[in-house]
Order: sequence, then C-alpha cells, then structure tokens
Amino acid sequence: RQLGLIAKIEQPLALTNLPALIARARQRGPFGVMIARGDLAAEIGFERLAEMQEEILWICEAASVPCIWATQVLEDMVKQGIPTRGEMTDAAMAARAECVMLNKGPAVVEAVSLLDRLMGRMNDHVFKKTPTLRALKSW
Repeated sequence: RQLGLIAKIEQPLALTNLPALIARARQRGPFGVMIARGDLAAEIGFERLAEMQEEILWICEAASVPCIWATQVLEDMVKQGIPTRGEMTDAAMAARAECVMLNKGPAVVEAVSLLDRLMGRMNDHVFKKTPTLRALKSW
C-alpha cells in the first residue's frame, strides 16, 4: 500500500514553489498540503497571512489537491471550552479546506462537535472552483 505525503507549507520558498511541488509530488502518489499558519505567519508576517492562505487554497483547489487548515483552530475552545469571536470566524473560513486540524485539549470533543455544526452551515456559503477564474499575483 502506498503512503500519501502531506507538504507542510510554512516558509515563503514553499509558497513560491508550491505549484511545482504539487506537480512533482502528484507523480508519485497521493498528496496533500497543510497550511501551517503559525509557522507561516512567523515567516511572512501576520499582515500577509490571510492573503497567502487564500492563495494556497486556490492553488490546491485548482490542482485537486486536498488542503489541511491547521494551527490554533478553536484554540481557546479546545483549552478552555469557550471560543472567541475571532476563532469562530476563523473556523468558519476553514470550510474552504478539505480538512481542519485541532490541537489536543480538555474540550477537544466539544470543539469537534462545534466545528461539525459550523462546517455543516458553512458548506452552502463556500464557492469552490473559483481559483480557475483569476490569475494569482501575490508573489
């Protein structure tokens, strides 16, 4: 059985080379991309994080590559049992990815349940296939 690979995108060079990386990795077997948002923000700055995670999502969608939305998703919810408003909006935006990664914590089961309900409502609001409609110009 062939194991799949997940590319953890956390540096500007990985962003620049993502299309070529996807093309090369897809030749060998199952492949996906993880947006390591904490590491990426440390590398490119918080100001450009939202823009770059959007471009990663667009590239992955255009290439039919699954994408994992990771790092600090519902972090206060997982640790303290109550999400912040910002976490709820961030988690709702994660509906554009094929997978959402949560960290461990005492309220992780409740966070999974909340995320499931939120994703169920967000599915009608997410427009997929839009990456093929505009040129990418951010980098």
